[in-house]
Amino acid sequence: MKIYLNGEFVEKADAKISVFDHGLLYGDGVFEGIRLYEGCVYKLDDHLERLEFSAKAILLDLPMERGEFAQAVCNSCRENGLTNGYIRLVVTRGAGHLGLTPDGCGPPSVIIIADEIQLYPEELYENGLKIISVPTRRINSSALPPAVKSLNYLNNILAKIEAKRVGFQEALMLNDKGEIAECTGDNVFILNKGIVYTPPLDAGSLRGITRAAVMDLAQELGFMVKEQALTRYDLWTAEECFLTGTAAEVIPCVEVDHRSVGNGVPGPVSKSLIEKFREKVKVDGVLLD
Repeated sequence: MKIYLNGEFVEKADAKISVFDHGLLYGDGVFEGIRLYEGCVYKLDDHLERLEFSAKAILLDLPMERGEFAQAVCNSCRENGLTNGYIRLVVTRGAGHLGLTPDGCGPPSVIIIADEIQLYPEELYENGLKIISVPTRRINSSALPPAVKSLNYLNNILAKIEAKRVGFQEALMLNDKGEIAECTGDNVFILNKGIVYTPPLDAGSLRGITRAAVMDLAQELGFMVKEQALTRYDLWTAEECFLTGTAAEVIPCVEVDHRSVGNGVPGPVSKSLIEKFREKVKVDGVLLD
């Protein structure tokens, strides 16, 4: 495997950064997870825009223009002979001193990893995922805007561990009001009485690229889509529930906190959105060739 590292492609074993890099020391940096489908990089421009916004929000000057990032992402896929896969684009603050201040850091490190991925086995798309709410809360949006996709995912990691230890693959995270924020890596949707609901961004939800695409698809299918504060009760009593994310795509959720959602099997709307999403991924992609 070849890794893009600061303008060069190096072998996986040689992909190294300084132990003084503030991305390592403090989680000071931003990243994007991007999908490659049949030689098409899905919504690359949207991901690069979000990367720029995240970097601006944390006062990190990106060392490359958007077109240069796009070319580096596509070249990473070509170097590794990929037509389907997952791309992790990371920009750190760079090497600096042992202290919180970023003064003296730099230049920023740019890392691109293009590899194969399958987050969930196919049977979970057919039979549905079971999730559980956990004690660890989503960071308050007034402390760190959830739109910033930073390298510090510790609370999400803790939530994932808590779910795994009681036998679940995914955790439902609440905000400090007890409202639904998101799962550890996915946005949350429900269907109730013909309306598709998802938590608003100020509830602690990431401004997901797949989230936005699925909202558009649901409207194309004739459903009203509302961003509304949701509680666990809303998920327990929903007709359908599904999660969205770059790696997960669209996956049905059939149980929340040991309570069946609907009749306990993936619903027709979830199935339709999975099908429609998979049809459109190549249409909205950037061709490698």
